[in-house]
Amino acid sequence: MTLIEYDRICVNTVMVEKSHDRCLAAQRWERLRALLRQRRVVRVDDLCKELGASPATIRRDLARLERLGEVQRVHGGAVRIESQIEEPLFDDKASVNRAVKQQIARAALGYIEKGETIYLDGGSTVLELARQLREWFNITVITNSLRAALELASQGPRLILVGGELRRLSQAIVGPLSQHVLSQLNVDKAFMGTFGMTKDGLSTTDPDEAFTKQLVMTRARRVILLADSSKLGQIAIAHSGSFEQVDVLISDDALDKDFVRELVKKGVEVKLVKSNQR
Repeated sequence: MTLIEYDRICVNTVMVEKSHDRCLAAQRWERLRALLRQRRVVRVDDLCKELGASPATIRRDLARLERLGEVQRVHGGAVRIESQIEEPLFDDKASVNRAVKQQIARAALGYIEKGETIYLDGGSTVLELARQLREWFNITVITNSLRAALELASQGPRLILVGGELRRLSQAIVGPLSQHVLSQLNVDKAFMGTFGMTKDGLSTTDPDEAFTKQLVMTRARRVILLADSSKLGQIAIAHSGSFEQVDVLISDDALDKDFVRELVKKGVEVKLVKSNQR
């Protein structure tokens, strides 16, 4: 064999190996994206086992996906970012994970004391809390939720409605007009919902709704967020608050444990109810 023939064989071998590596990388990427579509939250340790790759390789893949805007990396893994989110109709939202939302609402009852003034936000999980307050006559409820107001209209606690513009999609009264009422009231505890949450905070699809949520959190002595685990990783256009403003998160036990640990480090009390996802 001549030196030229030997060099040609070596070059061809390297090209075949590189082509094989690219093929494996493409297959790994497709499997990684499929797992993200299924789970939304993934852990590096789990991906190493399922994809047969090293932690360094998985971290590089996740870093590339983050640059593409497909995921947000968190400690120990990543969360899929939902792009071009369209908010569903209120009744559709209310029917999703309803059993878990009812459990979250029951847990929230334990934070309410006699004589308090509480605020009920316009979320579907908070609506479940309103339904459980119809026998409570010794508290005052302030709300911007049309649905919560209707639940408590015939009986229950003293009820104060926030004025403003009705946002039909969320059945909530929102916007700058609500400031006139909210700025004059003091709230013991605000029970808030959210469209999405990440380690960077809370978000919703409407800037006026975000304005009202932020205003309420400045008027409350304690802020209690009611959000099931499906909200993790959802990011909408309008920032509506940070976890530095949240005192308690009530969610379900399918919530990512690394995310929970990050919140606890920030001083947030996290209470988890049982879900059917475990």
